[in-house]
Amino acid sequence: MSQIFKKMSFSTSNKNFIDITQDIERELQKLNIKSGLLNLSVLHTSCSLLVQENADPTVQLDIKNFLEEIAPEKNYIHNSEGPDDMPAHLKSLLTQSHLSLSFKNKKLILGTWQGIFLLEHRVSNKIRTVQLHFIGD
Repeated sequence: MSQIFKKMSFSTSNKNFIDITQDIERELQKLNIKSGLLNLSVLHTSCSLLVQENADPTVQLDIKNFLEEIAPEKNYIHNSEGPDDMPAHLKSLLTQSHLSLSFKNKKLILGTWQGIFLLEHRVSNKIRTVQLHFIGD
């Protein structure tokens, strides 16, 4: 049994979905681990990780619109980093900051239409860090 930790950084902006599936798969190919578990953790409080539809971009648009409706920019008490700050925290509260996925024969086990996404909840450009923790044989 082996454990390997890696960090990956991604440039984000303007409340976008970033498909990070291939980036993670490339890291998996470099390892001496064939099968096991991968834990992903985004090391920020105003963005999220999602497993979601990767074929039709209108799904992502509908999710972004839903999150804007449920956590709009308005007059929150916490606004030290701007009007999109508190809504970003609320959106990350409603989504996920950690994912656990299985992999077998160096391939992630995902459904046909599933991808792994980093969802930025802030407007301004950011560098986001994702911690990868591989456990397996």
